[in-house]
Amino acid sequence: MDPMIVAGAIACLGLSAAGSAFGTGFAASAAVGAWKKCYAANKPAPFILLGLVGAPITQTLYGMILMFIMLGKTGVANAGLASVLLGVFAGLGIGLSALFQGRAAAAACDAQAETGQGLTNYFGALGIVETVAIFTMVFTIIALGSIK
Repeated sequence: MDPMIVAGAIACLGLSAAGSAFGTGFAASAAVGAWKKCYAANKPAPFILLGLVGAPITQTLYGMILMFIMLGKTGVANAGLASVLLGVFAGLGIGLSALFQGRAAAAACDAQAETGQGLTNYFGALGIVETVAIFTMVFTIIALGSIK
């Protein structure tokens, strides 16, 4: 097994997962603060905020999918450098999508808890940020298909 291909695959997963960790962390912190405000005001705390908190976790799955596809290239000669480059840049694109999705989800948590309105709009905005990660995954799969 070419260690460069493995390194690219792990870089892709690791960077994607790091973005998910940052994104869910930002959103979770905001949700906890929003719930605290609700409890202090004797308002029901909206459970739906967990959906906003969990939105950035899907980017880890995209990194995992790419990791498995990259690991499938282990029998291909001279695929190591391409795999490392694809893994790092795809992982960064996917991870940054998760990070900024989490920042948007944090704002959505605050807004939803305060107003009780706009949830569909908030998820729509998060979906647009998610699209960056999906495009990155798809285009990376296309690029990996050219490695023969």
